[in-house]
Amino acid sequence: MKSLVLLMCLAHLWGCHSAPPAVGLGYRQPNCDDPEVEQVAQIAVDYINTHLTRGYKHVLNQIDKVKVWPRRPTGDVYDIELDTLETNCHALDPTPLVNCSVRQPTEHAVEGDCDFRILKQDGQFFTLYSKCDSSPDSAEDVRKRCPNCPLLTSFNNSKVVHAVDVALNAFNAQSNGSYYKLVEVSRAQLVPLPPSVYVEFAVAATDCPHDVIDPSTCNLAAEKQYGFCKGTLTEKVGGEDVAATCTVFQTQPVLPQPQPDGAAVDPALPPPPSPNQPDSLPPPLSPNQPAALMAAAGPPVAPVHPVHYDLRHAFSGVASVESASGEAFRPVEPPVVLGSGPVVVGPGPVVRPCPGRIRYFKI
Repeated sequence: MKSLVLLMCLAHLWGCHSAPPAVGLGYRQPNCDDPEVEQVAQIAVDYINTHLTRGYKHVLNQIDKVKVWPRRPTGDVYDIELDTLETNCHALDPTPLVNCSVRQPTEHAVEGDCDFRILKQDGQFFTLYSKCDSSPDSAEDVRKRCPNCPLLTSFNNSKVVHAVDVALNAFNAQSNGSYYKLVEVSRAQLVPLPPSVYVEFAVAATDCPHDVIDPSTCNLAAEKQYGFCKGTLTEKVGGEDVAATCTVFQTQPVLPQPQPDGAAVDPALPPPPSPNQPDSLPPPLSPNQPAALMAAAGPPVAPVHPVHYDLRHAFSGVASVESASGEAFRPVEPPVVLGSGPVVVGPGPVVRPCPGRIRYFKI
């Protein structure tokens, strides 16, 4: 009997030593710069830009972390953290992202920080979870690089509100078509020399002519049409000069988004809006409304004195996607991590799998 017990113990110990290292793996951690990870990160960025309701498009700057979980019965789920940078293309601008320039540090750049969970199934990608926020570079860092560069200022600054009003009136005076209402103030800066106010704002066409007497009676045109304007109001002795240019965008069709097999969006959640979908935008402002009222267009409540549109408020993320059986995706516990430490290849330098390369600059 003692011999049998001893034999069983030896067999158990031998089994522990001979078990393959991959047994019990919960997830894998590929290199953040692997092509498969970069593909998923780009899917995430495209999702952000497709679901922006205001502000500017973003580009991928760096992949911070990634975990890949096996999803039964088929597919992989990517938990990915990434950094983005704001571009000069407005959310409503149909210009392809590849043709949008990144806003430089001297322009007071804005960085985004996002968490995504993306399912890859049968060669297709589906966003299960997304959450983002963004923040401008600090005033101190901007001043270090460029002491005389203008900083972002509050949308409801009295000078900004006045500059937007004057620039919009100038555009409507030059237009031969519809009267355009203000949708949002997107960006504002107080320029020290020469003393001036620089503004960027979105507009929408109405059912009124450009020379309407009472704009408050105007409604959005039946065929929604939006535009993006840039204006500079320069102070001078005895008056002011205004320069305004606007680009009007054509309405684009809304394409249905695919859903993964065995997954459906929680019916309690609202459908994700699209920048081409009129209902995804805040209501237009009248010329006499303060710009701060734009922040109350949708939850969560934005800051009282915003200087930019935080992705936390401007991006309609996904809270969760559940399977057809009603079970939400949950990682296998306890996870066993493979490849989380530095990777040494030969006598060369240590190669760390994450974070990945910086594509532009860090702020």
